[in-house]
Amino acid sequence: MTTASPWWAPHRHADRRPRLLARNAIAAAIRDWFARRDFVEVQTAALQISPGNETHLSAFATEAVLPDTSRSPLYLHTSPEFACKKLLAAGEEKIFSFGPVWRNRERGPLHHPEFTMLEWYRAGETYGSLMEDCAALLSLAAEKAGAKRFAFRGREADPFAEPERLSVAEAYSRHAGIDLLATVATDGATDRDMLHAALNAAGLRTAPDDTWTDLFSRVMVERIEPNLGTGRATVLYEYPISEAALARPSPRDGRVAERFELYCCGVELANAFGELTDPDEQRRRFEADMNEKEKIYGERYPVDEDFLAALKIMPEASGSALGFDRLVMLATGAQRIDDIIWTPVAGGDY
Repeated sequence: MTTASPWWAPHRHADRRPRLLARNAIAAAIRDWFARRDFVEVQTAALQISPGNETHLSAFATEAVLPDTSRSPLYLHTSPEFACKKLLAAGEEKIFSFGPVWRNRERGPLHHPEFTMLEWYRAGETYGSLMEDCAALLSLAAEKAGAKRFAFRGREADPFAEPERLSVAEAYSRHAGIDLLATVATDGATDRDMLHAALNAAGLRTAPDDTWTDLFSRVMVERIEPNLGTGRATVLYEYPISEAALARPSPRDGRVAERFELYCCGVELANAFGELTDPDEQRRRFEADMNEKEKIYGERYPVDEDFLAALKIMPEASGSALGFDRLVMLATGAQRIDDIIWTPVAGGDY
């Protein structure tokens, strides 16, 4: 068995370098795109008292040693979201953050423990404006990389075509034959047994201890995500309210939230919200997610009380987070995320 050369081996670096230079060109173009639209670039602190409060989010923990030798727990942020929303509360209106974030328990062709996130916010604008932003960024990346098509694992898409807009309910009906919203009450409560029966009828595997969220995720992974973003990108919108921890309810239908994800070639690229600004509801969602996290993983993360306080004065806004490395992968034809990161974290298969 031959051991793969490390990324810093000269011949290996020579193979990777054209894609890395394309990465730089795309990054520069994105910064210019936002600057020309009067966005302000912000640099948020990587160390936070809470890394986020979603059930399956896993963070890197550390601690601060204070001058009196006392110790205070800290986490590398999994997203600049909390800090950016505090800046919106402070009075900023159009901001973007472009830098590294860290997520534990993640490593694979599309996952890296340290990766680059592009996150941007528009105060006073709907999340529909972010759908338009996403379409523009796809074509911009393709242009700078000289790509006419995006491709990944046998799937192709035209990055210059207008993305398809597909609701989650429509996707369930089309790709799984399931009436998803029939299992969601008007107050957002979910019917686990009804969804379990629907999966069985659709020929999908289930387990007796599956929660509604487990079942929802299984359909997404096995039937829906592989079919998204083929031919052109897909904007998958209106997630059930229980699957959108930081998004506000849709004024059209209280069973769903103003959340969308951008897919291209079956790859999830971006996650966006019409932002929730009700601190009491946000606290309730955080606590529910942390209770579930403790049940599954035996741990929970603290709630950032400053963040909840900032929500009280934060204006109505929409925000999106885009995985920059994945965008570069599609634009350059790379098949592994490590191939478009200048210095990958040790432990991967190079």
